[in-house]
Amino acid sequence: MILHPIDTGFFKLDGGAMFGVVPRTLWSKLHPPDERNLCTWAMRCLLVEGEGRLILIDNGLGDKQDSKFFGHYEPHGDATLASSLKKLGFTLDDVTDVFLTHLHFDHCGGSIQWNSKRDGYEPAFRNATYWSNEHHWAWATKPNAREKASFLKENILPIQESGQLKFLPLERVEATSNTYVWDFLPGFDVFTVNGHTDAMMIPHIRYKGRTVCFMADLLPSVHHIPVAWVMAYDTRPLLTLNEKAAFLERAADQNYVLFFEHDPVNQCCTVERTEKGIKLKEVFPLSAL
Repeated sequence: MILHPIDTGFFKLDGGAMFGVVPRTLWSKLHPPDERNLCTWAMRCLLVEGEGRLILIDNGLGDKQDSKFFGHYEPHGDATLASSLKKLGFTLDDVTDVFLTHLHFDHCGGSIQWNSKRDGYEPAFRNATYWSNEHHWAWATKPNAREKASFLKENILPIQESGQLKFLPLERVEATSNTYVWDFLPGFDVFTVNGHTDAMMIPHIRYKGRTVCFMADLLPSVHHIPVAWVMAYDTRPLLTLNEKAAFLERAADQNYVLFFEHDPVNQCCTVERTEKGIKLKEVFPLSAL
């Protein structure tokens, strides 16, 4: 198995929303905002190559929306999904599986593209199976008022209409665990959390003797490691706090490698126990493994 970081560019989100109740005087020292109080974030995906499959975890913002929409988020940077794949010798058509941690627009927008006539949509990955789960799919396609602006129907419904959508069988969970085994790829487990959004999936991938955890929005960046630093975007912030605390305990004890989707600087980190709780241990690129 080989893991490849896939850069799809950067975008901006309100700093206060990204750090919730944490005062601006604290978070702005670590993640300085611009004059509009917006902070820059990565949309870093992960490509898993192995067992005759090419699995892409999340796929960025895409380019279907209008200028008004993109004006809120200011996408920028030279990297695109296609160009990052091309650097590795792959195209969109080579991807066999698209694993969607959840269906917020900055995680699944690249799933669907305009057709050649620009009068309708089509899957960007023509030969891939798209993976979600029934719990989250129901949550996203019948959105609550709080998340409605993050679940864009043009990103989601065409996936099902294409016939390329499959659901992970989350009913296979053990009574004492939120971890699921993805049968067709050894060493790829899925852990679910519900604080950010319902049934978000966090892949755990055994790689070079380590466990690499794709953090999605459970931990957007190294600056979100403190337990109380929870996003205002989370639908159940107290649940996120508990889920994050429990995860960080395991991550420290088992020396997990945390792979960040949104940290604009750091690809990976490890954490450790200290007298003051779980703290950042070290940061490094995935290639350092």
